[in-house]
Amino acid sequence: MQPGAAATTLNVLCGVDESWCSVMKAAFQAKTGTEITMVRKSTGEILDQVRAERDRPTVDVWWGGTGDTHLQAASEDLLQPYKSPQERDLLPWAQNFYAMSGGRSAGVYAGALGFAYNLKLLGQYKVPAPTCWRDLTNSAYRGLIQSGNPNSSGTAFTTLATFVQLFGEEEAFRFMEILDRNIADYTKAGAEPVKAAARGETLIGISFMHDAVTQKEAGSPLVIVAPCEGTGYEIGAVSIVKGARNLDASRAFVDFALSPEGQATGIAAGQNQVPSNAKAALPATAPDISMIKMVDYDFATFGSPEERSRLLRRFDTDILAVH
Repeated sequence: MQPGAAATTLNVLCGVDESWCSVMKAAFQAKTGTEITMVRKSTGEILDQVRAERDRPTVDVWWGGTGDTHLQAASEDLLQPYKSPQERDLLPWAQNFYAMSGGRSAGVYAGALGFAYNLKLLGQYKVPAPTCWRDLTNSAYRGLIQSGNPNSSGTAFTTLATFVQLFGEEEAFRFMEILDRNIADYTKAGAEPVKAAARGETLIGISFMHDAVTQKEAGSPLVIVAPCEGTGYEIGAVSIVKGARNLDASRAFVDFALSPEGQATGIAAGQNQVPSNAKAALPATAPDISMIKMVDYDFATFGSPEERSRLLRRFDTDILAVH
């Protein structure tokens, strides 16, 4: 089939929580009548698939997941330029992201990185409550922390890039070497650490704060921490894959994802990210990003293929190889 020709089904790779993938799929199908195949994968896995299928893409749209991976795909000419009519209503940080991508990716939501601990387990283990990143290196937490694997998880790559920007690269890797002694597992998906903490399977999970809020709202005894040193953040994005077989439907999906109606599917799915459309409703329990100490996250640098690949190689060698 020729690129841009009509296809019977719109194929979407989804990088957000499974529940949001399902709600978004149903909402778009109900609005447009377009059939969707929606597959949930971690952000790094999506990037790998889009790369592998460069010459014969099976995917039309990549929706959700950390923006630096979308920027990397844009820089590798894997994405199709598109400016949605919704772009004019997006908040400044989303408009900046669109410009940074060369018009190939649009910001859908934002969320701050942090960690959460299980208050019930904290009492059982009789350990101090952490408030800073450096607190997590305390030997009292040996084997009691989970974080994502940055090779597959966009959340975890944001964590890696945040440490580098907060501490400087050499100090960041020294910090991660010490932190590694306390980490029981590097998970494939970035939200899994706080889900494990919510279930009582680990004491502390490093994830985006909105993922922890979702678990807390469901009744889990989580305490959510914005680390004292400051933290990084993500811009979740939506992109059309270059060579998409169903271009009109792909554009319609992007328009819907950026609209107040489309962004409301996040609240409907119990998600707590900050939406990019200025006219969209803010989830009542969303973390107030304006009150969190943030690093001036360098999306251009950490979204570049060279820097991302280099840092992942160093993480594999210095951290995972000795874990």
